[in-house]
Amino acid sequence: MNYDVPTLTTDRLILRAPQFSDLAVWTEFLASDRSEFVGGPQPDAGQAWRAFAHFAGMWALRGLGSFVFARKETPDQPLGHTGPWFPVGWPEHELGWIVWDPSVEGTGLASEAAREARRYAYEVLGWEQPVSYIDPDNARSIALAERLGCVLDQDAAQPDFGKPVLVYRHPKVLP
Repeated sequence: MNYDVPTLTTDRLILRAPQFSDLAVWTEFLASDRSEFVGGPQPDAGQAWRAFAHFAGMWALRGLGSFVFARKETPDQPLGHTGPWFPVGWPEHELGWIVWDPSVEGTGLASEAAREARRYAYEVLGWEQPVSYIDPDNARSIALAERLGCVLDQDAAQPDFGKPVLVYRHPKVLP
């Protein structure tokens, strides 16, 4: 098992391992209407804990997972998470993102974080063309995928979410 989570940086951000102190911000996000595209709102703190442990535990079990991203000057104030994602039973490697803090919307920080996480997936993990699974009603996430150069792949397999999702395929090479 791999418990080593690298720390990545961009001009404005640090991408780091999830830490227990992030749980409060994650729980607040998951209880809000903003979490509608990830199974929320879910006001149950126990459910929030299980979801948090799921994405944090991916690092220990698979050697990859989501990075929590934060501004460099405030690394202990999480803004969201992004990164490689590949649960058992998933048809393809996914690059995902969730913005927890509404102040991040429209700042380009989510795009900056996702680009760095994708660079990591390509250069370190050797991924060639991951996908992003997106709820058809999630206009912000669709816009981010398109800013990242992703293209809708209507023939791609999907995980069983109980409803169809859009599958956006990342470019084969980093733009």
